[in-house]
Amino acid sequence: MTTRTILFDSPFLLGFDHTRALIDRAARAAGDSYPPYNVEQLGEHSVRITLAVAGFGPDDLTVTIEGRQLTIAGKREDAGKGEQAFLHRGIAGRGFVRSFVLADGLEVDQARLEHGLLHVELSRPEDLPTVRRIPITAG
Repeated sequence: MTTRTILFDSPFLLGFDHTRALIDRAARAAGDSYPPYNVEQLGEHSVRITLAVAGFGPDDLTVTIEGRQLTIAGKREDAGKGEQAFLHRGIAGRGFVRSFVLADGLEVDQARLEHGLLHVELSRPEDLPTVRRIPITAG
């Protein structure tokens, strides 16, 4: 992690403090393993994130975007309640928060829950030309 700090402390990289914070946030989120998830490339401009959320219903899940951070959270109201006596409990019922840092221009198209899997589909519109001519006006 010290290499990353030295890299972003260069005087030639102006305004990259936000990028450093995004990288640090992504590194922290990578250590969490619940719930398991897949990230699939669906096409040249689309991606799907799939989370295994067995036991969660649509009302138990929230998908939000704040800035460039996609957050998927699950909270079950009935977790830990009731008089059930489990002989074995292998299906986790605990809540979770899973975050993903999105690249510029990546948009969430839809979120769909089916068969215990939450699919979040993202796409990026066609890239703009890399070179633009900026008109110069006279004052």
